[in-house]
Amino acid sequence: MRLKDKTAIVTGAGSGFGAGIARRFLEEGARVLLVDIDERAARAQAAAHGGIAHGCDVSDGAQIAAMAARAAEVLGEIDILVNNAGITHLPAPLDEVGEEDFDRVFAVNCKSVYLTARALVPAMKARGRGAILNIASTAGVSPRPRLNWYNASKGWMITATRAMAVELAPLGIRVNALNPVAGETPLLPRFMGEDTPGMRARFLATIPMGRFSTPEDLANAALYLCSDEASLVTGVCMEIDGGRCI
Repeated sequence: MRLKDKTAIVTGAGSGFGAGIARRFLEEGARVLLVDIDERAARAQAAAHGGIAHGCDVSDGAQIAAMAARAAEVLGEIDILVNNAGITHLPAPLDEVGEEDFDRVFAVNCKSVYLTARALVPAMKARGRGAILNIASTAGVSPRPRLNWYNASKGWMITATRAMAVELAPLGIRVNALNPVAGETPLLPRFMGEDTPGMRARFLATIPMGRFSTPEDLANAALYLCSDEASLVTGVCMEIDGGRCI
């Protein structure tokens, strides 16, 4: 019960890393708003594991404001925010990625962090406490070819995490990030371009420990960074990568 009496918002909680993080937080005593653009998926997770589902496109300011209002209504003060929602473009030469794909990647992966901060940080400032966790990627540390603009969006998130951390630390708000290696989530086929044994073997060959990350791996690290055990930890961008970035 390491999050007993805590409240949390987890975006992208309908599947993958977000679902794993939300489940672990619920198991550890938190009350959680599971946010996803696919409200049906969020409702399925909430029905199976607890929490409250909410449909939201995290790249839309009006929808984020409505999400924050719903969170305040059903949870009260928010202790933890996990910015997990993210997308990628399909592997392609950097000059061949379409403008619509580029805009959507940066809207979901980057603008959403600004929008949730705008909606939720003022209340955290007023209380003098809070924990924000951004789910970035090893792609922002050690980029893979043909995923250029996705790499760049995750590099942005790493820098945003550190900038937020240094500004908000005197106000009692901690901001950290996780950098997972490619994981067993619904996004994996898009990262690879095609989900074949050969392509999986190529990706796994770049990970010294020889396996993809899992929602449980991310949930364990998220639990620590969002708990009071990490009360002096801020600005950390922790690799969950089996050694890929060494």
